[in-house]
Amino acid sequence: MKTQTNYNPDVLSCLANLSNDEVFTPPALVNQMLDTLPSELWKDKDAKFLDPVSKSGVFLREIARRLVEGLEGEMPDLQERIDHIYQNQLYGISITELTSLLSRRSLYCSKTANGKYAIGRVFKNEQGNILFNRTQHIWEGSKCVYCNANQSEYDRGDLLETHAYEFIHTDEPSKLFNNMKFQVIVGNPPYQLSDGGFGTSATPIYHKFVEQAKKLNPRYMTMIIPARWYSGGKGLDDFRDSMLKDNSIRQIVDFPEASDCFPGVQIKGGVCFFLWDRDSKGDCKVLTTRKGEVVSEMTRPLLEDGCETFIRYNEAISILKKVQKQKELSLAKQVSSSKPFGLRTFIKGKSKPFKDSVTLYQNGGIGYVKLSELETGQEMINKHKVLIPALGSGSDSFPHPILGKPFVVGPNTACTETYIVAGVFSNKKQAENLAKYLSTRFLRFLVLLKKNTQHATSKVYEFVPTQDFDEEWTDEKLYKKYSINKEEIAFIESLIRPMDI
Repeated sequence: MKTQTNYNPDVLSCLANLSNDEVFTPPALVNQMLDTLPSELWKDKDAKFLDPVSKSGVFLREIARRLVEGLEGEMPDLQERIDHIYQNQLYGISITELTSLLSRRSLYCSKTANGKYAIGRVFKNEQGNILFNRTQHIWEGSKCVYCNANQSEYDRGDLLETHAYEFIHTDEPSKLFNNMKFQVIVGNPPYQLSDGGFGTSATPIYHKFVEQAKKLNPRYMTMIIPARWYSGGKGLDDFRDSMLKDNSIRQIVDFPEASDCFPGVQIKGGVCFFLWDRDSKGDCKVLTTRKGEVVSEMTRPLLEDGCETFIRYNEAISILKKVQKQKELSLAKQVSSSKPFGLRTFIKGKSKPFKDSVTLYQNGGIGYVKLSELETGQEMINKHKVLIPALGSGSDSFPHPILGKPFVVGPNTACTETYIVAGVFSNKKQAENLAKYLSTRFLRFLVLLKKNTQHATSKVYEFVPTQDFDEEWTDEKLYKKYSINKEEIAFIESLIRPMDI
């Protein structure tokens, strides 16, 4: 009988996540991030490291491991080396009281830095260099002036966490550690805060940690964050612009499927980590990772000519340039805004038609409303229209549809914000040709370059060229028109599955 080998897993690889926006970072991913830093850092006894969003303490633990090994030649005595590293090189700010205890347990092998079993012998207090101070939001009106948290959601009693993260709730983050200079800032910040809106509505918050970290002027920074910033939106436009114009970002490692680095967690649009190098400028190395392997690598500008957003796929650059070379009008100019008729998703029409009623395409089917109930869009009512769901595919796995299925509706029709209007025509055949165009892999690939969330607003169509809708459009016809070669076709079709309408 074969003897079973004992297996001792790393406990930090086994932790359940607190929530989708506060996920623990697997040790393997942490080391992948730390590998982007210069190796000489691990032999520098004066280098100081900060994790301002410590949850499990895994970043500090893995940095400690590297320093313990790297400084052995300069400090042969192990206890002396550990004491020096813990006292002078490693610093953290935890996001909650619970994670402060967990972080200290990971780094010091004790929930208190001065505990009986702590492996360091230098701290006289329980916190050591991993801080947690319960912080309050500063309300102005109904919002926090620092993080934009909604007062109705986060003005809590003493028994609940405030989620007022200390690192970003100050105008002078350098004072948290007495103006200490950090060579490296690392971390995995909280991603969002509920804003009290409908469904999964939430306010992004991760960019505030990146911006605050830059104020400390470190030599290097590496953080893992959602990739939604690539195309901006919902408070991220200024952050996107500053990131894309920052030529100190020397590397981006992109995970289009977040589950590749956070198993069991779905983060729409994927995640990425970046290396920011204050004293080095130039183009950025962009690596795409899928299922644990780097599938693409290219050094290029973060902001391509004629683009306002980051193109995450290296292989897409040549395809997009071929399309832009034609200088055609963007389809986004004819796609409606959200709520094309001024009606929210929850609006329901009557179940049966009545005299002079308008057919309403709504969540779950159709209803019937009075013309006077439509707040806007009256000029579209008596036209043929192409409707498409305002939310795209719910899947993060590739290949996937990207968009919901478009369909044509006739005159005397309207819709709630469940749908947007992709085009309005007097001619039914033209509407049908647009619907077929929307179903092509080519079009949905161009949408993918802008679409980093489930929402498919008019902005995601900005790279899509308008066609002559007196003609029917197929992928084969579009590939030929834009001179898309076999390798480019194979790449498009590896990401986008067919859609029949």
